[in-house]
Amino acid sequence: MVTLGEHDIVIAMLFHPFEIAFCGYSGSGKTTLIEAVVRHLSARLSIAYYKHGCHSFAIDREGKDSWVIRQAGAATIMISDPEKKAVVTGQVTGLPLLERQAFADHDLLLVEGLKELPLPKLLLVDGEHRILELLTHGGVENVVALVVPDDPLSYQVADLPVFHRDSVIALAAFIETFLLNRAVQESSLYGLVLAGGRSSRMGRDKALLEYHADNQLLHTAALLQRYCSEVFISCREEQAATYQQFGIPLITDAYLGIGPLGGLLSAQQARPGAAWVVAACDLPFLDERTVRQLCAQRHPLRFATAFRNPQSGRLEPLCACYEPKSRSRLLLRHQEGDNSLSAFLDESRITELLPEDGGALQNINDSEGMQGFRRC
Repeated sequence: MVTLGEHDIVIAMLFHPFEIAFCGYSGSGKTTLIEAVVRHLSARLSIAYYKHGCHSFAIDREGKDSWVIRQAGAATIMISDPEKKAVVTGQVTGLPLLERQAFADHDLLLVEGLKELPLPKLLLVDGEHRILELLTHGGVENVVALVVPDDPLSYQVADLPVFHRDSVIALAAFIETFLLNRAVQESSLYGLVLAGGRSSRMGRDKALLEYHADNQLLHTAALLQRYCSEVFISCREEQAATYQQFGIPLITDAYLGIGPLGGLLSAQQARPGAAWVVAACDLPFLDERTVRQLCAQRHPLRFATAFRNPQSGRLEPLCACYEPKSRSRLLLRHQEGDNSLSAFLDESRITELLPEDGGALQNINDSEGMQGFRRC
């Protein structure tokens, strides 16, 4: 059995796993450009926005209920109506956690300002080119592209891509591609064969049944190995002695008694920076085409990618890809007593797929179903 450590690359972030800042001096057009980019990207992506650098703003105006309660001594308040919510707090330390929670449901975050922090940055060049002096002398780092008010070909700065500020479509495409590439590069794609079930209806271990040349454990692992960097078996501790003979590394459950979620959380704990393609061992119709479709069409900016099972009409949680950002949400749901992966998919921002082979997701949980498969 292999013991795993938390040594995967974890996406570095301040407020969101997929964030990019628009930085420049006052008057360089940051807000106007962000507005144009948001209008273009929001047709297919959910976008959060964080503006830093305001001199002063008031959301709880004098005389309003929220203002009255704040004046009475409440440190943090929330106000809401049927369409929106707002949190007002006087706390100025430890805010990234609050901000991460507020932004978590969205695919990406656009930040205005914060040029001093280690965010990836689009640097907006002012008419006098003053910001370039700051860049040349190391006063601003992590710049990934320049946005300029004049001819992009006249700029040769550290081999950075250069966009005219009116080239909104090209700039929006760059942002999306940059964040998608970052997500893929910084999260390995691993496979997880879910074999920890008790097989109570089948009456024997479903992972060891032979519908094909190999048992389901080996057959499912072989399907995942074609598209995943590494493949692991998820099982209970008492199953480890049986499964380790097959030579596939094991991840035993660290979260007990909560079904498939326990296997996934245990894998995410072992490899926190990985995306996990999970496949249950009771899917004998699962084929290479379906696994290939899942891996090729995963959306790494979402919480997960999952198939809509055409037979049940439901999202299939046990043949799906769970992205690294799903871990914090899954843990919160577990702490609240909700251990349903199906509910997680239903209630989270995911990418939904229709399988090319409608029968590939049919599971078999009893001996009658097994006999039916063999008669086919």
